[in-house]
Amino acid sequence: MTTTEGNPVRVGVFGLLGSGNLGNDGSFEALLGYLGAEHPKAVVDALCGGPEVVERRYRIPATRLHWYRGEYRTASRAGAMAGKGLGKLVDAVRTAAWVRRHEVVIVPGMGVLEATLPLRPWGFPYSLFLLCASGRLFGTRVALVGVGADAIRDRPTRVLVRWSARLAAYRSYRDALSRDAMRRMGVDTARDEVHPDLAFALPAPRTSAPPGPVPSPPGPVCVGVMAFHGGNDDRARAEEIHRRYLDGTTRFVRALVEDGRPVRLLTGDEVDRPVAAAILDAVDSPLVTAAEADSLADLMTEAAAADAVVATRYHNLICALKAGTPTLALSYAAKSDALMARMGLGAYCHPAREVDADRLLRQFRALERSSAQLRQTLAEQNRVATRQLAHQFAALTAAVFPAAPAAGHAHAHAYREAP
Repeated sequence: MTTTEGNPVRVGVFGLLGSGNLGNDGSFEALLGYLGAEHPKAVVDALCGGPEVVERRYRIPATRLHWYRGEYRTASRAGAMAGKGLGKLVDAVRTAAWVRRHEVVIVPGMGVLEATLPLRPWGFPYSLFLLCASGRLFGTRVALVGVGADAIRDRPTRVLVRWSARLAAYRSYRDALSRDAMRRMGVDTARDEVHPDLAFALPAPRTSAPPGPVPSPPGPVCVGVMAFHGGNDDRARAEEIHRRYLDGTTRFVRALVEDGRPVRLLTGDEVDRPVAAAILDAVDSPLVTAAEADSLADLMTEAAAADAVVATRYHNLICALKAGTPTLALSYAAKSDALMARMGLGAYCHPAREVDADRLLRQFRALERSSAQLRQTLAEQNRVATRQLAHQFAALTAAVFPAAPAAGHAHAHAYREAP
């Protein structure tokens, strides 16, 4: 893809990429696949959380998102507080200069418009606002593609998120709940699109799983764990919520082991690893092992080799569903329930805040009894997701790439969610 003057389009990718969250990186990989297929001449670079990882893994230039390297550490000393404050000013200049060098900037997936996990307004919400405001100032088309959103109660965070969305040239969401949340926060979503999460565009793993009932003896179970402490409004109860989650999940894993089931623990972020270690230590059985996954592709391969998956983190669920493996969600937010319903498994959700190991085990056994039917359902829904994401990428090209017929017009095509 080139501009009307014949020069390659300069495309920037923005987000907490290369920072240890496999879901964020998976959305990035899906976007790079689209750019490579549809806009192979585009010049791509990133403004991201982990530039060293992005440059090494994806072979594109990358710039650090924050000037102050201690941005996500708690500032308790005067020097650290001063560094953070100065960093906000420096980042405004750095972000504007970076945006100005591009015709298009894309924020791929991720829950950038939500606060379902603990979040401070002057962290990522401020960075996103700087990006979108700079795009509007310099005429760079900023696209929020397949992002997650949720109604936000904290007023400073809500204001920053609302204005970020308003200033973007293009918006689409990974579920209808996200679009509805932005509408409730005062954003005109009449022409905004809803499509499956970008991670569904990643290649599916090859699987040798039988289409029929679960074999005897039954095979391994993947259990995806998370450093779950509640949401942005649960800070006062964070440790209590985490203890209950960890205790219930540990008891469930122990029950599987007592049934002779091999259990494979999955994580989706570096912060989840202590949770997996705590379960390994508490259960203390050779039947329980932890996967060393470095990408969503690795997680999909793990899920494809399992008879069933029970998982908390959103993109662990996506990997299992994409792999076509019967899945039960330890749901920590409405987005998990919406994803499961969309894929035809809405009955198999369990609250992460109130993990009841006995009830979870009953749900799990019901899941396995319906394994053959659920595998067929997932195969059908994955085919639908593939078609919908092709539609998403076509809409993105039409809306924001300079050589497209609709160049320069925000939300040029108003596609609706396919049935």
